[in-house]
Amino acid sequence: MLVAFSVSPSASDDQGGVTGPVAEAVRIVRESGLPHRTDAMFTTIEGEWDECMAVVKACVDALSAHGPRVGLVLKADIRPGRTGELEGKLERLEATIAQQSGT
Repeated sequence: MLVAFSVSPSASDDQGGVTGPVAEAVRIVRESGLPHRTDAMFTTIEGEWDECMAVVKACVDALSAHGPRVGLVLKADIRPGRTGELEGKLERLEATIAQQSGT
């Protein structure tokens, strides 16, 4: 499964930023050993249900230390028996774009 999620604490620094706590969550993702990708809005991880949800929970738990409230946005693509979809979905998309463009 693929899980794209964004997590942030309700409290922020004096500039309204949450970079420090979010960096802590990204460190947890990286240390999990799961395939992952982080962009400006979400982190996507790939693995089995229990291991993905354990990482999401660990991130939420870590950020809860930064304030009384944590926001979580989560989207999952649950496709049993599929692996390598973090890259595979993008490869299929790029191939289709190239085919449609005639290149």
